[in-house]
Amino acid sequence: MSVSTAALDPSVCAPLPVLGQDVTVPLVTGGEVTYAALDYAASAPALQRVWDDVAAYAPYYGSVHRGAGYLSQLSTDLFENSRRTVAEFLGCRPEDQVVFTRSTTDSLNLLAAAIPANCQVFVYETEHHASLLPWRDAQVTYLNAPRTPGQAVETLERALADREPYGPALVCVTGASNVTGELWPVRELAAAAHAHGARIVLDAAQVAPHHPVDIAELDVDWVAFSGHKLYAPFGSGVLAGRADWLQAAEPYLAGGGASRKVARRADGGVDVDWHTTAARHEAGSPNVIGVYSIASACKALTEAGFDSLVAREQELVSRVREGLAEVPEVQVLSLFGDDAPRVGVISFVVRGWNSSHFAAALSAEYGIGVRDGLFCAHPLVRTLLGSDPQDPGECGAPEAEPGERSLNAIRVSFGAGTPDEHIDRFLRAVTELVREGAQWKYRTEDGRCVPDRGEAPQV
Repeated sequence: MSVSTAALDPSVCAPLPVLGQDVTVPLVTGGEVTYAALDYAASAPALQRVWDDVAAYAPYYGSVHRGAGYLSQLSTDLFENSRRTVAEFLGCRPEDQVVFTRSTTDSLNLLAAAIPANCQVFVYETEHHASLLPWRDAQVTYLNAPRTPGQAVETLERALADREPYGPALVCVTGASNVTGELWPVRELAAAAHAHGARIVLDAAQVAPHHPVDIAELDVDWVAFSGHKLYAPFGSGVLAGRADWLQAAEPYLAGGGASRKVARRADGGVDVDWHTTAARHEAGSPNVIGVYSIASACKALTEAGFDSLVAREQELVSRVREGLAEVPEVQVLSLFGDDAPRVGVISFVVRGWNSSHFAAALSAEYGIGVRDGLFCAHPLVRTLLGSDPQDPGECGAPEAEPGERSLNAIRVSFGAGTPDEHIDRFLRAVTELVREGAQWKYRTEDGRCVPDRGEAPQV
């Protein structure tokens, strides 16, 4: 996977309209400011186009697959058309299935429940917990963090060549790191996996909102992603790819919708004939609105043009990295180095600052929302910070007091809806906080750094 180098003027690509772009928030120092949402890697704001599509459909909401009424038939058509839209967005092969889930985490847990017995799983320590942890019933090999894309491929090839016994195997890898934003060599890793008889699943949660993801072109077996990172509200996700393991597995959830026929046996038991389509793993009443919102987001991004979106985002990435580089106290975290292609996700630490304190000051004094912690990628962040695996520190709950060093980082992330002003304000805020310090006093409360409302400003 590589970054587009389309020769476009980023200024001609305006930010896509998103919800909340006019929301104002209070500052601890007084007054209000328009909120700068720079935590896209956690949940991107919903596109206005998506919200409008959902609002237009909402009066026609009905049950799916089970009703004879007009609204039920309309909702069923909308649900299945959304499946086709997602398949087209991902470049699915004709035989692939698109299964709707709750999130990337849910998708990968579904796949983990469907892998064959005695399957060996290979996963890098650099993964988000959603792709690091689901493989509890498998034999798992955790691969050390590579320092170059080439090393990532070499590490995988050695691990696959050494595996015993030779049976089913699955490789799980991210498309873009949720910590560093760096793009991984997905196509090369897929080739290595297939050369050694293994399959590969792509965690596309951080790459699908930023770049085209084509299952056939990347030659991956499955792709998983979440709607809430793809500018779609509500709790929906996708697992798309090969059908055979999914068809052979027990349904992820047992219940209505997953079964074609249920009959009592003479001995008093129950015989169940399960679906072999995606419905096999979609038991219960589906999140029709969440699914439709994903499809709407897929259409909106496709129509906006990824070349144009990528060009503008890369301009923002360059501005952020160049701006942070002008502050000597800031250390940007990276696995593959400064020249590695990346999406709009950048993590850093500031010398002399507790990361939670710094993030709290960005919010309270500048109206900027970023994230601090270990980003549900504890092994990776600890590796990047050079800390011992047993050192204290938890995701989003630093134990250090304001001003003390913490084993956490700060993450700024942005995308198709980010205005230039938000980036400018962020860089100005970082510079001012480092050079002048915070204007307010802060304290730790329930594991979070918050403004001390009982204290006067420090200025």
